[in-house]
Amino acid sequence: MPDTSSELIHSANVSGIKKMIIMNGSCQNSGELRMYQHHLYAVVYSVILVPGLLGNILALWVFRLYIRETKKAVVFMMNLAVADLMQVLSLPLRIYYYLNDNWPFGRTLCMICFYLKYVNMYASIYFLVCVSMRRCELIMRPLRYNTSRQKVDLVVCILGWLLVCLCCLPFLLLRNPDDGLVTSGMVCFSELPMHMVSTSAAWVILIIGELLGFIIPFTVVLTCTCLTAGSLRMRTTGTIPDQGEKRRALRMVLSCTIVFLVCFAPYHITMPLDFLAKANSLSSCTLKDLILICHPVTLCLASLNCSLDPIMYYFTTKEFWRRLSKPDIPERGILSR
Repeated sequence: MPDTSSELIHSANVSGIKKMIIMNGSCQNSGELRMYQHHLYAVVYSVILVPGLLGNILALWVFRLYIRETKKAVVFMMNLAVADLMQVLSLPLRIYYYLNDNWPFGRTLCMICFYLKYVNMYASIYFLVCVSMRRCELIMRPLRYNTSRQKVDLVVCILGWLLVCLCCLPFLLLRNPDDGLVTSGMVCFSELPMHMVSTSAAWVILIIGELLGFIIPFTVVLTCTCLTAGSLRMRTTGTIPDQGEKRRALRMVLSCTIVFLVCFAPYHITMPLDFLAKANSLSSCTLKDLILICHPVTLCLASLNCSLDPIMYYFTTKEFWRRLSKPDIPERGILSR
């Protein structure tokens, strides 16, 4: 009997601590807010799981056939599809956690899934920038591209993955995986406890993250969009791309811009606010609760890009819809098989 009562007391204490850690900075009922977040994540991730999985697998299959036939940023789009697919593959574990309110897969896998979420998101941003720059370059300076540039593209992809993995380390290092709640499987992902950092260090991390993760990439994509749109006014002669090719390139960079605006802009607006709210740096309870309610929505929008990118491929890439609209396979694909 004493053992049972002590277990109940311990369970109640852990539950209370769990709520305080998860909803740090919240002024409203922590249980209701946590339930709202879990239901939202479970529903959205379940909706985007199948389209994202099938769309990106199909994209990799199509681009593999055409990678040697075209120079229109296919290497970058393949890496973009890989980043999206890796994000999709982690969704079943996230859905399980948010539906069952429990993480039985161990602390290490929790930290890996948490880290890869940001790696895949910022890898998607990086390769969207690469796609926009390449399509703009092929329109503005078509004669500068040759077969040797394909090797350069591969190097750019490898360096991009290394850079993204390095820059996303602060997301991992700011979390405390040694907390008893993580070890026992009671919390994971965005509910992981945070290490205490000084206000100045927090602002430095946030500013660098916003600049490198969104502002500079979005500025580059906008510039590519403006340059590609301006190229439509130029007359085409000789080897210069025709108007149809320019319009396809413009659709591609415009699609990248739309993905940035729909998926990544809202998240990068609420991300620093969410950090400040959880660090108790905001005095207004109304503002804190509004941020903690809105930030999960923007995080879901950021995850939506893994389903939007395959749609972008179909409507903006001639090789993609040509392969899906015709039953024949390119000769190179047949010979390779």
